[in-house]
Amino acid sequence: MNRVHIKTYGCQMNERDSEAVAAMLRARGYRIVASEDDCDVLLLNTCSVRDAAEQKAIGKAANIAHRKRRQPDFVLGILGCMAQNRGAELLDKLPDVDLIVGTQKFHQVPDYLESIRAAKAAGVPLATSIVDIAEEAGSQNTIRDHVLSQDVAAEATTDGVVDAAPQVSAFVSIQQGCNMDCAFCIVPKTRGDERSRPMDDIVAECRALAARGVREVTLLGQIVTSYGRRDYVHTDGISPFVQLLERVSAIEGIARIRFTSPHPRGFKQDLVEAYGRMPKLCGYVHLPMQSGSNRILKAMNRPYTRERYWEIVEALRAVRPDMYFSTDIIVGFPGETDEDFEHTRELFERANYDMAYVFKYSIRSGTPAAAMGDQIPDEVKETRNATLLGLLQQNSVRRNATLIGTVEEVLVEGPDKTGKKFTGRTRGNRVCIFDANPRLIGQLISLKIDRASVSTLYGEIVLAGVEA
Repeated sequence: MNRVHIKTYGCQMNERDSEAVAAMLRARGYRIVASEDDCDVLLLNTCSVRDAAEQKAIGKAANIAHRKRRQPDFVLGILGCMAQNRGAELLDKLPDVDLIVGTQKFHQVPDYLESIRAAKAAGVPLATSIVDIAEEAGSQNTIRDHVLSQDVAAEATTDGVVDAAPQVSAFVSIQQGCNMDCAFCIVPKTRGDERSRPMDDIVAECRALAARGVREVTLLGQIVTSYGRRDYVHTDGISPFVQLLERVSAIEGIARIRFTSPHPRGFKQDLVEAYGRMPKLCGYVHLPMQSGSNRILKAMNRPYTRERYWEIVEALRAVRPDMYFSTDIIVGFPGETDEDFEHTRELFERANYDMAYVFKYSIRSGTPAAAMGDQIPDEVKETRNATLLGLLQQNSVRRNATLIGTVEEVLVEGPDKTGKKFTGRTRGNRVCIFDANPRLIGQLISLKIDRASVSTLYGEIVLAGVEA
């Protein structure tokens, strides 16, 4: 009755939240299992960015609920953004759900599970499902513990000893919530106002990860570049976020730093210059554009123009000419004309993105855009979506082709999906496949690229004196 499987939907923040819940449960004696077929407790950590994401999780919960009829002690819980967005109303569709926990109450999951298990063990039916979506001051500080892959692998063995590949990269939550109020976005409702963790705590967490063999950290936040802006002062023109980057960069053992998801307004001169003076800061930027039309940006309540966005791209490429870029784009926002989309297409092509997440606008109830007139027909959204995805594929093929014959620094992460070769990523976040010795896991190696597909690079290790 102590085996838990956590299924995660959505973003990297959700992945990190699930990992933290897993760590809290392990500390209480629960086992984290890899398959939902082997669990006594199934927790669905959900997403609400689009209605389709919510419907997917609801469908999953409905399909799983039948297990309770043949396994009375089985526990089903819904966590995260959908839980926060819908709360107790989920029980109308999913009466068999035992637990609904919002985004500021993840740390309460172990206690709630204990209560549910105790009631089931005593044969006492719960008077009602547990629902907790209340706000809680300081909740951002509870996402600090980690379950690494080697921990789970060791737990799966009978003697606790396992020859598992160490986890070399990890997410670190530094900030939660959002105050931006973009017209299309439900995140302020599901995640609350901006809240930042103490800088010393974050640095201590990164230092502990380095001691466990982690070489690359990705700093996470809803608006990660807004970190600490109410809690710390700018020092010599350096924002709190860049101050944090400096301190993480100084940690011995950490070889690479990434962060997501930023906002264009966070790319002031201090952050741009950081890419030129911090070798550990990877030359990869996720820079959400959303639209290339000033008129639509204004309607979206995005506080920048296409001109300012392009200035940021140029400034970053001036510091790192080989900078890699990804972005978020919404097509078919209410009122988007052919001319508006052409502005987006032109800027999208000019920015020459290496990766992009292109979304067809979907109505999210409770957001300003949901009440706007001039909703765009689905077939128009589909056409615009396909246009940008076609450009993205061309860009990716072209960029990868330029890497053939070059030597790239790659962090070796472990075996690939086939188990026959190894995988790792370049500083530009490109996936690489190659032959290697297991002892190189966690090491930075030089890889000569000899072949490329749309999304993957293939090559051979060329570092002198190192055996592939």
